[in-house]
Amino acid sequence: MATRFRWALSAVVLLVGLVSAPAQTERRVVRVKAERFAFTPSEITMAVGEEIEIRLKSDDTSHGFKLVGEDVDITIPKRGQGEAVVPFKGHKAGRYEFECSHLCGAGHSFMRGVIVVKEKGQ
Repeated sequence: MATRFRWALSAVVLLVGLVSAPAQTERRVVRVKAERFAFTPSEITMAVGEEIEIRLKSDDTSHGFKLVGEDVDITIPKRGQGEAVVPFKGHKAGRYEFECSHLCGAGHSFMRGVIVVKEKGQ
C-alpha cells in the first residue's frame, strides 16, 4: 500500500510540474557565414513575434556584425576561433539592416544584409 501511495504521489508531482512549467520558446537557428566581402545568407526572413538565434562564423579574418538602429555590434572571430551568437526577436514588421562593422579590406562596404520581419501569414 505504501508503495502504491508513493507511485501515486510521484505521478501527481510530475503532472503538477509539467502543468506549471513555463513554456519555453524555441529559437530557430540561422547560420550565417562571413567572408570577404559578403554575409551568406545576406537576407533572413522571419515572422513578427518569432525569435531567432543568428550564429555567425568567419571563413577568413575577423568581422563585425552591427544591426543598424539596434544595440547590437559584436565581433565575429576569425576562422577557427569560434562563432558569435546574436539572439533576435522580430517585434514588428520591417527591414532590419546589418553590416560588417570592422574594416576587413577593400570590399568592406559591400558586407551588408537584411532581416525581413513579416506579419504572420505573409
